[in-house]
Amino acid sequence: MRKSTKIVLSLLLVSLVVSAYTALTLPKQEPIVVKQIPLQPISVKIEIKSELPAIKNHTAFLDAIGHYESGNRYTIVNRFGYMGRYQFGKSTLKSLDINVSRKTFLNSPYLQEEAMDRLLTENYKSLRRYLKKYDGKVVHGVYVTKSGTLAAAHLVGAGAVSKWFRRGTQAKDANGTRLTTYMKVFANYDLDI
Repeated sequence: MRKSTKIVLSLLLVSLVVSAYTALTLPKQEPIVVKQIPLQPISVKIEIKSELPAIKNHTAFLDAIGHYESGNRYTIVNRFGYMGRYQFGKSTLKSLDINVSRKTFLNSPYLQEEAMDRLLTENYKSLRRYLKKYDGKVVHGVYVTKSGTLAAAHLVGAGAVSKWFRRGTQAKDANGTRLTTYMKVFANYDLDI
């Protein structure tokens, strides 16, 4: 017999002896009876909170405006003739020196993004003094931010937003959306302007 086999047999024999001795020397115990308790359903409310803040950068702002205006569709024209992802009118495009056909504009996401970039820049220049004075403050019951103000200017024009700052005059677009709605919905984005 091999040495390893002898060791295994020896260990087995010791194990049997210990088991037999334990069985003979320990007193007999009554078996333990476990009562079964019917389970009652419980209701647990779990609330999951994200530890990461929502990213509200320039790209997120453009996506939010595009979604609100057109569902982020570049080729859409609404019933009033406003076009593309950001719903530009012909007069606004002309003021931005974008003189192309409707078809060209609708088929060029690049041109639409360029138009939005130009419009944001121009509106910022027009409203800069109001933003320096009121950014982060409440005016006419509305918390003012750069992104909310520029969104409102996109909706009704920088002139109407200036009038709102001076007099509280509430302008609306053709669909009846108030400029203050845009100021609230698009507040607190970090814009690259």
